[in-house]
Amino acid sequence: MAPKALFFFALLSFSAVSFSPAFAENEEDLGLVMNFYKDTCPQAEDIIKEQVKLLYKRHKNTAFSWLRNLFHDCGVQRCDASLLLDSTRRSLSEKETDRSFGLRNFRYIETIKEAVERECPGVVSCSDILALSAREGIASLGGPYIPLKTGRRDGRRSRADVVEKYLPDHNESISVVLERFADIGIDTPGLVALLGSHSVGRTHCVKLVHRLYPEVDPVLNPDHVEHMLHKCPDSIPDPKAVQYVRNDRGTPMVLDNNYYRNILDNKGLLIVDHQLATDKRTKPYVKKMAKSQDYFFKEFSRAITILSENNPLTGTEGEIRKQCNVANKHHEEP
Repeated sequence: MAPKALFFFALLSFSAVSFSPAFAENEEDLGLVMNFYKDTCPQAEDIIKEQVKLLYKRHKNTAFSWLRNLFHDCGVQRCDASLLLDSTRRSLSEKETDRSFGLRNFRYIETIKEAVERECPGVVSCSDILALSAREGIASLGGPYIPLKTGRRDGRRSRADVVEKYLPDHNESISVVLERFADIGIDTPGLVALLGSHSVGRTHCVKLVHRLYPEVDPVLNPDHVEHMLHKCPDSIPDPKAVQYVRNDRGTPMVLDNNYYRNILDNKGLLIVDHQLATDKRTKPYVKKMAKSQDYFFKEFSRAITILSENNPLTGTEGEIRKQCNVANKHHEEP
């Protein structure tokens, strides 16, 4: 299925398969499978897990980055680590588009890649590292542990020219967001669960001021408005300044269902948060997830799995990048 793709946040990456001896002998594309590297790099998933834990211990906000990377990579046509590619003279990086505002910590993906390369040179794709680091980031934030298949391979070009088409903005209607999720097989409860990622992290004032200035959006909870105005005192904030509001003031570093209680209480920061809690198609699921964290985790795990398997490159498609930010030179497209 040709995916359209996903999400926006401030909310909202992956694909591939590694070239293994078994593949060389049998010329069989295994696709995505559990424990793809069991023969070629049996320590791969443990190394990625350990690196994510170390980075999270030193830099707590890396966990948000891992999760957001997944949305922004897999949401644009396919999971192939195209998000990680730097700009070249001929191609703008996805990282530098407006939809990628606030994405960061890409250098730590290279830290993980280097650790894996030391154990198994040229075996594990950046796409799988992106997916597995998101899985470990979710767990670090108190979310569910999600078994993910591996075997993605890396793309060779950025898709900056189509990012706007695939990733909805936070101001777009809930209908647009539902449609783009549906295009990659994620249904309404899956969408509601994925936007629960707004339970953690923060939203830059640049994304919020239209709800505060020149007049406060009347649907916002008055008790929350005071805090938002304190954090975002300028109607035209400097995009390079560290001005932001925590998505969830109660448990800002925990992926939990508190987000749903907040948006039902009109404390959602983004337009899409408010729409999620009020639209007749999504509100029933918001209310159900507000009551049951187990239900939230179940739907969240299912949606992340679908997202992470969106149209991957496998078999002999793509490549295994030596560095995640640069396509291998001998494979560069004209």
